[in-house]
Amino acid sequence: MIGKLSGILSEKNPPQVLVDCNGVGYEVDVPMSTFYNLPATGERVSLLTHFVVREDAQILFGFGTASERATFRQIIKISGVGPRMALGILSGLSADELARAVSDQDAARLTKVPGIGKKTAERLLLELKGKLGADLGPSAGATPGHASDILQALLALGYSDKEASAALKALPAEVGVSEGIKLALKSLAK
Repeated sequence: MIGKLSGILSEKNPPQVLVDCNGVGYEVDVPMSTFYNLPATGERVSLLTHFVVREDAQILFGFGTASERATFRQIIKISGVGPRMALGILSGLSADELARAVSDQDAARLTKVPGIGKKTAERLLLELKGKLGADLGPSAGATPGHASDILQALLALGYSDKEASAALKALPAEVGVSEGIKLALKSLAK
């Protein structure tokens, strides 16, 4: 319903801000990653938003980037994870850090976020697998354009994210897609 707010930043009280849009003040809850990047009070601000309507409340959540909002929307789709917990997750981890944790299946990284226990972290990793982090590919190795294609091929062949990522890291920097798949398969067969 409300997808974006642009106006004057009137108040900053973490995690909530007040945005004055032509005389109407909107209270917006933001993750700390967005909060730290806000301009000073009295300056113009623009936030992408997600509007949550519940039986007892209507809450507006704001984000500095589209990827942050998309990540928030993926998190709240998980059973047992509400908008407040999703906000807490994005306050403890950036969208990129969360995607990397999902890609690496790193539950320990998620449990460092306040309010996230081992079981919740494992459920998040399971539910977000393939939705976040799949497009990250390796942090080193094959060129970024080809890494995604090679990763998708390995996943389609039944290898786990962890196995596929490890194989990609071992590839030479300028490898093509077909040659990269062959080399990755050889390293996985060992």
